[in-house]
Amino acid sequence: MTGTPTILDRPSPNHDARPDGTSVDILLLHYTGMQSADAALDRLTDGQAKVSAHYLIAEDGSCWRLVEEERRAWHAGVASWGGATDINARSIGIELVNPGHQFGYRPFPALQMDSLTALCRDILARHPIQPARVLGHSDVAPERKEDPGELFDWASLAKCGVGLWPEPGPTADPDMTFEDAMRFLAHIGYAAPRTPVMTGAARNALLAFQRRWLPSDLCGALTPETAARIRDVHAALTSA
Repeated sequence: MTGTPTILDRPSPNHDARPDGTSVDILLLHYTGMQSADAALDRLTDGQAKVSAHYLIAEDGSCWRLVEEERRAWHAGVASWGGATDINARSIGIELVNPGHQFGYRPFPALQMDSLTALCRDILARHPIQPARVLGHSDVAPERKEDPGELFDWASLAKCGVGLWPEPGPTADPDMTFEDAMRFLAHIGYAAPRTPVMTGAARNALLAFQRRWLPSDLCGALTPETAARIRDVHAALTSA
């Protein structure tokens, strides 16, 4: 799909001003975790709900603008990336209609991905967002979020010029220490504790990384395969 998708306006009252001097440098992808597009639209435009996003894309590719990009939408919640904690202030949020893990998680249809790709490319033409800062909600909130989840096709999106997807290197790295893994994850941007042993926060960081970069190894442990993928991603960032 090329060009900008047709965008319908459904204004949400749930937004405020971005802080002075804060530029947009993150594009954050979510799934709605609700059973229909109508239900998601109703919630994201309900003033009592106090949640929103800039855009919502239905499974048939229909796209709604809920909040203007110059405003801060309320989509990330308690989150962090690379030490920054007000993710809403520096991000544009896109919700993808999908029932999520609670209501029957399923792959994202081609029409939805086509519309997302076109919208993202349009956004990236307006904002200086680096490929490594096209993120999922689980990346910035690993202790409480799973979306857009392990069925989201990050690799195909990157092939279209949206986001980062380094080709896998060696299939296993049995020599990476746990402390090194946490250090690499923190350098990538995850809220990973500096610890030589497994903790709850360390497991959450590993699960978030696997959900994004290696869903075939979604176990929350530092397996040799996960260690190799951490090296892949870390090397892609340091060489950029």
